Amino acid sequence: MRIASLGSGSRGNATLIQHGATTLLVDNGFSLRQFTRRLQALELSPSDIDAVLLTHEHGDHAGGVERLCAAHGLPLWTAVGTARAALSNGFEYHRLLAGEAVVFGDIEVLPITVPHDAREPLQFVFRELEQDRRLGILTDTGHITSHIVDRFSGLHGLLLEFNYDARMLEIGPYPDALKQRVGGNLGHLCNDQSLELLERVDTSRLNCLIAAHISEKNNAPDVVAEAIAGLVDVPDPILATQDSGFGWIRI
Repeated sequence: MRIASLGSGSRGNATLIQHGATTLLVDNGFSLRQFTRRLQALELSPSDIDAVLLTHEHGDHAGGVERLCAAHGLPLWTAVGTARAALSNGFEYHRLLAGEAVVFGDIEVLPITVPHDAREPLQFVFRELEQDRRLGILTDTGHITSHIVDRFSGLHGLLLEFNYDARMLEIGPYPDALKQRVGGNLGHLCNDQSLELLERVDTSRLNCLIAAHISEKNNAPDVVAEAIAGLVDVPDPILATQDSGFGWIRI
């Protein structure tokens, strides 16, 4: 199984998971033209995508999903609450339920409920059906729950949000209301919260850690890398960027 990102941050997110003959897309916050251009850098076209999974309705994740699916006939899977908030009336989609796994070709997907200021937000754990290797994606989450700790333990790969540094957010340029939203229990994970998760979950099998959704105004890649460096049994992180994401990484 392998993972790639077309971009990660508040200006747009799109993540690809691939194993065997199956290619899945998680979210698309980019215009159709920009998405296609970024996808071409991975030597893929939209027709190579087997299904699109939408985590929640915020524009940096959902802004380009409906148009992409309509233009290329791609099946869309998401929660009912997300569909009602993000999609046009009558737009066809397949329903995802937290805790109920769905198999797409060579990959099993487990949707996981998370605390975020959206209608019915989900994050995902992907499993290779052949070798039982697992990869998790966890972003857009306001705080760590025991359910998250349980579901994201024992992974072989993890893309994890390191959205903001608490001090940088406090003194940064955001208005107070936005600071409270980002830093609240239904906002995003700060560096310390993500480190807490890594300390609480079983990382004994973890061979790939990707730090993602790093704020361009309230965080910095070197701050994230330095924070993770002190953890035992956690590999050096790959840092996802807004402009180019990252290329294929094998789990």
